[in-house]
Amino acid sequence: MKVVFIKKAKQELEDSVCLYELEFTGLGRRFKEEVRKAVLRIKDYPFAWSVERGDVRKCVLHKFPFKLLYAVEDEYLLVIALAHQHRKPDYGIEIS
Repeated sequence: MKVVFIKKAKQELEDSVCLYELEFTGLGRRFKEEVRKAVLRIKDYPFAWSVERGDVRKCVLHKFPFKLLYAVEDEYLLVIALAHQHRKPDYGIEIS
């Protein structure tokens, strides 16, 4: 199943990668790899992750305090947000 990031989620990923890279060389790359692994898990088991609200599900990253908010559509998975778990708890839900 294809995974599609909305424009805002893609920007959140790029911004977070840059921020982590500024913090420590190579950390941004590790963060991006962790997001890639989460996307692969979602592709394999789209309904395994808990429902955040309505049709929006969340997949929590293992090594970083972020979650991927996504919806299962007929022909693809739509990533709505890449949300930091310690800031704005409802972030991503209000835009879905």
